[in-house]
Amino acid sequence: MLTIELVPSTVWYTNLRSLLSQPDWDRIRRECYRKAGYLCEVCGGKGPKWPVECHEIWEFNDDQKTQTLTGLIALCPDCHGVKHIGLSGKRGKGQEARAHLARVNNWTTQQAQACIRSAFEVWEERSEHEWDVDISWVRQHFP
Repeated sequence: MLTIELVPSTVWYTNLRSLLSQPDWDRIRRECYRKAGYLCEVCGGKGPKWPVECHEIWEFNDDQKTQTLTGLIALCPDCHGVKHIGLSGKRGKGQEARAHLARVNNWTTQQAQACIRSAFEVWEERSEHEWDVDISWVRQHFP
């Protein structure tokens, strides 16, 4: 199932690419692509320019305000656009992302829109707080 994972605005641009050296980030993301066979781990597709992109999976502890990295997943650019649907909208690709969400999940447009609304409600609440970011997962899996 394809889901939406909106990062709170207070931690935008805090990701592995910004926290690691470029060679370390390249090594990690390329390993993610290789493990997935260069296919999207959600829909099985691949992009026209590059097959997949590395997406960080975060868990949010809303009580402690901690954002913890729990894994990586290879996604086609379309599925990755859904994960970051707010950014997709800013880039003029919001309708495409919504359509992809509906298609992959076999949903109606209304079901996809309800999912998007719900994700933005959570995002608004989380964006009111500062978050501690824990990337210890990457050090455990990529020493």
